[in-house]
Amino acid sequence: MARTTPHEPAPSDDRPLYGRIAALLLDELRDGTIPPGERLPGERHLAAHFQVSRETVRQALELLRRSGLVATDRRGSHATLPGLPVEAQGTPVFPLGARSADPAAVDLATVTWEAPPPEHAQALGLAPLRPTLVHRYRSATPDGRSLRTAVTSFSAVALAEVAELARYRGRADGATPAQLRRAYDWMRKAGLCLHHRDSISQADASSVRVTRRVHDQYARPLEITDLVVDAGRDALVYEFTLPAAG
Repeated sequence: MARTTPHEPAPSDDRPLYGRIAALLLDELRDGTIPPGERLPGERHLAAHFQVSRETVRQALELLRRSGLVATDRRGSHATLPGLPVEAQGTPVFPLGARSADPAAVDLATVTWEAPPPEHAQALGLAPLRPTLVHRYRSATPDGRSLRTAVTSFSAVALAEVAELARYRGRADGATPAQLRRAYDWMRKAGLCLHHRDSISQADASSVRVTRRVHDQYARPLEITDLVVDAGRDALVYEFTLPAAG
């Protein structure tokens, strides 16, 4: 079948055209135009956007795949590099309350596919030793005075209902950075009404533990998080509901 090739720009450096298109696409991934974890536009759209052929786009995507910056599954291609995408207004950033208030704090987040802690499995209704997506987060200031750590386990319901979360299973190696800042936004867009219940108690003399449980409008568990924060507070339990999108 004949392929229509749009006008392709004149070369501006020694890289092949697909290499330059890959660099342009990477710039859009890094600046948040295409947020991490979300589906990339189709080849036809990208070809029109960059004014090149679909074959050139295909080669550019393959280059990014080999670099680990794009992943492809049956739902399409998705950005995988870490970044700070723009959250929907009014939607809490995941993991809620985990990032230090110090702007100089450095955070690290990864995901694994493993059996969650027993108390997490019980809360999520998972059989013992059944693996699921586990997210680990660490935020620390350069001087080490403020440290926050969070471990989150997602339920089978969350992975079945929220495609953006399910995509992380393929790269849940515990080493690849995995910021899930928009997890609650993804859940809302999937039609889930989010009910949070946080139990806060003193972990030791200098820190508090927050155990967060989130379920949907059908009382199905979605995730459970254990967050440890360097601060001393009395025990506190509070609840709020985040309506579904639309």
